[in-house]
Amino acid sequence: MPKMSASEAFVETLVAYGVKDVFGIVGSAYMDALDLFPTAGIRFIPTAHEQGAGHMADGYSRVSGRHGVCIAQNGPGITNFVTSTAAAFWAHSPVVVITPETGSGTMGLGGFQETEQLPIFSKITKYQAHVSKHPRMAELTARCFDMAMSERGPTQLNIPRDNFYGEADYEIARPRNIGRGPGSEESLDEAADLLAKAKFPVIVSGGGVIFSNGVKEAVALAEQLQAPVVNSYLHNDSFPASHPLWCGPLGYQGSKAAMKLIKDADVVLALGTRLGPFGTLPQHGMDYWPKNAKIIQVDSDHRMLGLVKQISVGIVGDAKEAAKALSYRLANRKLASSANADERNKRIKAEKDAWEKELSDWTHEKDAWSLEIAKGSPYMHPRQMLRELEKAMPKNAMVSTDIGNICSVSNSYLRFEQPNSMFAAMSFGNCGYALPAIIGAKVAAPDRPAIAYVGDGAWGMSFPEILTCVREDIPVTAVVFHNKQWGAEKKNQVDFYDTRFLGVNLKNPSWAEVARSLGAEGVTVDKLGDVGEALEKACDAQKKGKTTVVEVMVTQELGDPFRRDALKYPQRVLEKYKHTNVDAKA
Repeated sequence: MPKMSASEAFVETLVAYGVKDVFGIVGSAYMDALDLFPTAGIRFIPTAHEQGAGHMADGYSRVSGRHGVCIAQNGPGITNFVTSTAAAFWAHSPVVVITPETGSGTMGLGGFQETEQLPIFSKITKYQAHVSKHPRMAELTARCFDMAMSERGPTQLNIPRDNFYGEADYEIARPRNIGRGPGSEESLDEAADLLAKAKFPVIVSGGGVIFSNGVKEAVALAEQLQAPVVNSYLHNDSFPASHPLWCGPLGYQGSKAAMKLIKDADVVLALGTRLGPFGTLPQHGMDYWPKNAKIIQVDSDHRMLGLVKQISVGIVGDAKEAAKALSYRLANRKLASSANADERNKRIKAEKDAWEKELSDWTHEKDAWSLEIAKGSPYMHPRQMLRELEKAMPKNAMVSTDIGNICSVSNSYLRFEQPNSMFAAMSFGNCGYALPAIIGAKVAAPDRPAIAYVGDGAWGMSFPEILTCVREDIPVTAVVFHNKQWGAEKKNQVDFYDTRFLGVNLKNPSWAEVARSLGAEGVTVDKLGDVGEALEKACDAQKKGKTTVVEVMVTQELGDPFRRDALKYPQRVLEKYKHTNVDAKA
């Protein structure tokens, strides 16, 4: 237990846990520790905004499987972490949010840049530690790193700024590696019995399959059962898209093939997914969740079992290990699903082929407003543009998607062969996520093409991080969907408010020109035939250290509404038509 300063103990603990990169904005509150980063081999990556730093830490952790780390100045710098921490919480990302605080001797006096920093994060972190005395620095720092991995989510390390100073005898901990098991024998046996008797089993492959590095095991189990596999919402990388049993994602703007197939399931194996409400909602006019199927749910968090959907069997276990255990139990059993496997495989192919044809033929939205707005427009239809991006996508690309109408529609067009390839803000659904998240991903995996999908509204929140790309030599590609609107909310005003638009129309500059002014490459694309080439060139430019903004000019046509759970037709509309034969709601 060598004697060292608290800052040294903090940095030595980061080194012990393999931290190589930290994202943030410089601040006096932690400058003593920051001064040691270069000597310790830790790269500090200064960002344009603290929220961006938090999203970068999130993207970094999701690609690498290691901790993502962010740090900032106490007070306003720390409150800027709230949105990105909440997004990491719902993505189950092991981000360590380091929050230097005002000095311990003046807390409560309303000093400069002072606020209570622990309550703010209490509901969006898995664990919080407060370094009340500097001798506990190494102990609590290590605990935050261990808890981020074991609890699979963000943790907060809160450090009064004066506690970076002072000497003590410190023991630097080693990381704890906690193995996860497959679940109880009884639950696994019960699940295996259901799967063995299933005539039409369907597997939902979720984020837990990715987190556990269990894609290979999920594939083996699916092949054993000859079961169609659907991705849980925004986890399109949880099963290889080229596999014959892959059917696409559920949820908003997902795959009709996936929805039609799971609707007929008699047993559903929800492998590593909480079956969140937004990821199982009706879509494309289909209420597809099977009403009478037996549901087997595997999740490492017992609190998720049966929380959203009624289940028949709950398994508290690791998705990879549970898949292996179920395969073992089914190995020498007669499977009911084998009897009709050929018929089911033909059905899978037919549904997928029909959906692919529908996507390729989907040249305009069907509602009257979209059809009218598209007349005479010189720009591309969003779906056709997304299809061209899909065709040109590098096989090992990483893609982050922001929130918004076109980004959500892209759920139908994003297919991956390897895990840790698709990143979204998940159910937190905040704007400004995609660009910083893909920057963090690129830092963790510099040899993989990194692409962000962003609408022009969300882009206005995040584009300053292009400065980070240029300054720090982190080359990425951003595809900005330029349609001059907040599309998701505009669709609600089309459907519910008689196209009375308020707050949804945007007047933007040329985002390609802005990119060039910031030191990046910028290209504007307004012809469908140029989309694929623009993406390919931008990805090639990453190999030369160049960040590129591909600004795609698209029509204002809008896909299905993002959410309408709280929307109702105004009484004034219903009153207007109540004495007529007109159906006001229609």
